Parts: sequence; structure tokens; C-alpha cells
Amino acid sequence: MNAATSAILINSAYIVASILFILGLKMLGRQASARRGNLISGVAMLIAIVATLLDHHVIDFRWIIVGLVAGTVIGLACAYWVKMTSMPEMVALLNGFGGLASLIVGAAEFFRIRGGTVLPERPIFTSATIYLTILIGGITFTGSVYAFCKLAEWLSGRPILFRGQHIVNSLLLLATVLAGVVYVISGDPQILLVTFGAFTLLSLVLGWTLVMPIGGGDMPVIISMLNSLSGLAACAAGFVINNNVLVVAGCLVGTSGVILTAIMCKAMNRSLTNVLFSGFGAAPAKSAGGEGEHATVEGELKPISAEDTFAVLEAARQVVIIPGYGMAVSQAQHVVRELAEILEQNGAEVRFAIHPVAGRMPGHMNVLLAEANVPYEQLVEMDAINPLMPTMDVAIVIGANDVVNPAAARDKTSPIYGMPIIKAYEARTVICLKRGKGTGFSGLENQLFLLPNTRMLYGDAKGSLQGVISEFKSLAAS
Repeated sequence: MNAATSAILINSAYIVASILFILGLKMLGRQASARRGNLISGVAMLIAIVATLLDHHVIDFRWIIVGLVAGTVIGLACAYWVKMTSMPEMVALLNGFGGLASLIVGAAEFFRIRGGTVLPERPIFTSATIYLTILIGGITFTGSVYAFCKLAEWLSGRPILFRGQHIVNSLLLLATVLAGVVYVISGDPQILLVTFGAFTLLSLVLGWTLVMPIGGGDMPVIISMLNSLSGLAACAAGFVINNNVLVVAGCLVGTSGVILTAIMCKAMNRSLTNVLFSGFGAAPAKSAGGEGEHATVEGELKPISAEDTFAVLEAARQVVIIPGYGMAVSQAQHVVRELAEILEQNGAEVRFAIHPVAGRMPGHMNVLLAEANVPYEQLVEMDAINPLMPTMDVAIVIGANDVVNPAAARDKTSPIYGMPIIKAYEARTVICLKRGKGTGFSGLENQLFLLPNTRMLYGDAKGSLQGVISEFKSLAAS
């Protein structure tokens, strides 16, 4: 096979892989086709890898095989052993590894060029893409590692703020840009090495410091943003090694991540700038009142037992379940599905209300409920369920906090004022499942808990719901 024919076949394979990536990404938008979309995307990646190996001279395939085996073992271990409750930190870690891989590609190309004999004739475009690959990859790697530590609760979920933080970050960014400019335009080998080391180190530090002031409640936005950055880093790496399919795949991930980030910000009625720099949740916020008739809510927490919860649900005909991170922590999704089936058998219509930023990553609740085989048709988005909320006999809130907090609609002094929420407080009765009397992950008090129509079912969500289910089964057996 001559070189021209080989090039046509390789580029054709890249085109097929790119089309499959696009089709796979589209299929991921619906639960019914998500598995098939994931499989198609995997096939596309396999085609891309094989074509790349055939397109480039591989020094030693033994290292390729070692990497393939190691990656397969790690991937299978993660698939089998990482719990669904740990998916947010797993996604953060995978984003970080994507950024690190791009950084390594950029560094490898730098040292390959440095080892050549035509260094002064180095194309400016290649230098610029190496710089962008290192910069974006470094920020993505350390930022994702920090997000992982927060989500895994190895570090506090509260933002870390210090005096002059924005100035420090601005100076770090300026120094990184200046080092990159000098690297791109300079032809001196020593200056190139120094500036390369400088912006590589600065990008790693910048990723860490940029995520430090992000509060735990904003993690879905940050996960989405880091996912986008990992795609952009891969795209830049594609330009570095002149790989078309890597450019296409990186662009797909980058742009879809940007769109998802915008959706997340809209769901919180905040800008990305506010998420990144406001330090939301640095300290528990308390309402000062005085901003309207319903600025503050006074009352007390009213506990309810599993037996009394059963009595309320047994008479209900319209029930909405609002899941949050508490459902993930207790791994209660299967019990929640069982309760929904029992309620339907009892004559109730059951819906699941999903807020875009519920949980710790985009689509977190959808993933958990899909794992429990909850029918996709029962999942209702926030804008669709809110007009129906006054007709709901019971709203069951499982570990959610900010996404149902009436302060967002009533208290102008609250940090989340103006954030669109699921209006659970409009249901006739609200039953909130909570482990204790503390605040949520963001550190804000939830005014919903104090309303006259709210009852608190304390304990682990899974155990509490099993107690309610036992009451239904006892009734059926009698």
C-alpha cells in the first residue's frame, strides 16, 4: 500500500470516528439511548486509536500493550468497585487525568523539538499550541484534583478565602501569560526551557488556587467547567500532534461542557464569574429580614415518625419525590423506586422532580434513578413540576437543600435569592428526610424545614424509607 492510499484510509477512519462521536454524544441526551451512545462513542475511540497507531511510527508496541492492559484493568476496577455515590468525585478525577494526559502530550512534543537540530526554526503555531495544551491541561489537572478532594470530603467543602486572593490569582495568570508569550516568540534554547518550566508550574498552581474559593454547593458547575477544559486541552493537544480526530473530539467535549456550564449557571440564576469568584458558602448565611413580608421564617422543626409518614402517604393521591445528595449518600435510590411502586399500587400518581444542580455533578440524580430503573417518563424537570406543585398532596424531599429552599424566592438577603427552585413548600404536606439538624453542603439554613406544612423524618434516608415501606407491607399482609 502506497503512502497516498494509506493517508486516504487513515483520514477516512478519522472521519468515521468523528461522525460516531457526534452520534454517540447525541444519544447520551436521552436515557433510552444513553447506553447505546456510550458504546458507539467507545467504538469511535477504538477506531481513532487504531488509525493513529497505523498513521504514526511506533517505536515499540510493547509499551502500547502495557498501557492498554493497565488502562483496561483500572477502568474495569473503577466500573465494578466505585459506588454510584462516588460518581461525582470519579468524574472530577477523570477530568483531571484528561488534563494531565494533554499536558504530557504537550511536554513530550516540547522535548522532542528541543532534541532536534532546527530549534530556532520552530513554527510559532506549534509553540502556541504547546503552550495552550500545557496551560489548559495543568489548570484542569490540579483544579480537578482539588474538586475531587472536596467531593470526597478529604478537604472541607467550604471555600477557602484569604485577603487579596483575587489579586494573587490575577498575578499568577498574568505571569503565566507573560511566560507563554516569551516562550512563543523566543528562539533561545535556555529561555525556552526556563519559560516552559515557569508556565507549566504556574498553570498547576493556578488550577489549585482557582478552585479554592469555590463552595461545595457550586460543585456541579465546576465539574461541568472542568469537563469542558479537559476537552479544550485535548483539542489543543490534537493541534500539537496534528491529529484531526483528537481536535474534533476535544471540540465536542469542550463545547458541550460550555453549554452544560451555561445551563447550570442559569439554573442557579448566577453568572460563571459569580460562581468562580464570589466565595459562595464561605460562612453560614443568616437572613437579616426586613426585605418584604416573607423575608424570614420563624418556627420549629417538627419531627415525624415512619408510622405517621405512612399514614400521610397512604391517603395521598398526588406525590412528588424530590431527590438530593442525601439519597446518594444513603444509596436509597432502589428503596425510593420501591416506595414509588407501592404508592402507585395504592392508587397514587408519583413523579420525580429533578433540579438541574441537585447533587454534586450535572445529571447526578438522573444517573442514580436510572440505575434503580425508575421509568424515565416519571422524571419531571423543575419548570414542568412547579406549576403542578400546589396540587401535590405530599412532597418527599430526600436530602435536598438549596434546590428547595424558599429563601431563594422570599428572602432578598439570602445568597441564593433569585435562584430558581423546586417549590416544594407549595405542596399540602412536605416530608423532609434528613440525617440531622445541621445545614446542607453549602452551609445555608433551609427555611423549608420551619414551615407549618413541613415534617422532618430524621435518620438515614434508606432506613427511614424502609420503615415506611414496612408499614405498607404490614397493611397489605393484614
